[in-house]
Amino acid sequence: MIAKLIQKQPRTYALIFENGDEIASTLKQFAKENRLAGSSFKAIGALSDVKVGWFNWGTKKYETAADIHEQVEVLSLIGDIALHDGGPEVHAHLVIGKRDGTAHGGHLMQAHVRPTLELILTESPEALQKRHDPESGLALIR
Repeated sequence: MIAKLIQKQPRTYALIFENGDEIASTLKQFAKENRLAGSSFKAIGALSDVKVGWFNWGTKKYETAADIHEQVEVLSLIGDIALHDGGPEVHAHLVIGKRDGTAHGGHLMQAHVRPTLELILTESPEALQKRHDPESGLALIR
C-alpha cells in the first residue's frame, strides 16, 4: 500500500492499495502506525476475492453472507476506525459488482485487492471509543 498525506487539518490520507493487499488488516496496521484514534473512509477499486458477512441478532455473531472468488468491482466501501481495548478497530461495509451486473454487499470480513483500491481516509477531530454493548454483544462506538 502507498500512503500520502493530502491534507494536514484534519489529517486526510490517500491510501492506494496494491495487488494482493488484504484491505482490513492493512488498514488496521496503517491506523496503528499513524496513531489514528478515530477516522472515516471511503473507497473504490477492484478485488480478486471477498468475504462479506451479516450480523445474526439471534446468535450475536457475524456469519458469512457471500464468499466470492472471482474478479469483482468495489462499487462502494465505507467505514470507520475507532479505538477498542487500546487499539484501532476497522468497521467497514461494502457493495461489490460481479461481471453479470449483480451486486453483493455486507460487513467486510476479508478481501484482497486486484489490481488497485483507492481509499480516502479522514481523521476525526476527536477520538472514537468502542465499548461492549451487552444487548448486541458487539463493541459499539459510544
